[in-house]
Formats: sequence, structure tokens, C-alpha cells
Amino acid sequence: MTVIVLTNCPAGLRGFLTRWLLEISAGVFIGSPSARIREVLWAEVQQYAGQGRALLAHTTNNEQGFTFRTHDHAWHPTDHEGLTLIRRPSISPSSPSNGGKPGWSSAAKRRRFGKR
Repeated sequence: MTVIVLTNCPAGLRGFLTRWLLEISAGVFIGSPSARIREVLWAEVQQYAGQGRALLAHTTNNEQGFTFRTHDHAWHPTDHEGLTLIRRPSISPSSPSNGGKPGWSSAAKRRRFGKR
């Protein structure tokens, strides 16, 4: 089983993928192509994705039973002791410790979070 998820990709790429896979929802393609065809499809997706993002997940003979690849995603697959995990980008806290968004007035903070 192969699943390809496209986000913000050209319509021509979606049309190309429908030759080999079934589009079950907008930008979500599934099917069971051979490994050689899957590699050719993924190469085409990477070449023609443009500003879009793509994710490929397919079954394989490992402990998880599947593997995946990403193209222009903020989250990246990372191998951890034989398991593939997703590494998210670190998010630095931008809100001040006293609550609320930066730039809020004192009155707005009192209205929103109560008197302090």
C-alpha cells in the first residue's frame, strides 16, 4: 500500500498521480504500485511539487510495517534505534510569562486573565 499526500501542489501533478493511484480526497492518493513505480512517482512529485509539500508513506518489511518520506515539510523523519519517528521543529515560547500576547495593554490583560 502506498499513500501520497500533496499540499499546495500544481493540478498537473495531481493529474499525473491519478494514472497510477486513486485520489480518495483532495491531494490524498492511495494505491499498490510496485517499488520501481513508487520510486518513479516520488521522483516526479519531488521535481514538480513547486512551492507545495508532499508526504509519501508505504508498507515495508520493518518493525513498524511502513516507512515514509517528506518533501519540503517542517517535520522530518528521523531514525531512532530502528524506528522512524517524526522530528518537529522546536517552538520557542513567544508569549510573556505573565500571560497574553506580547503588546497587549495592561487593561486588556486584566479583562482577559482577571485582576492580578
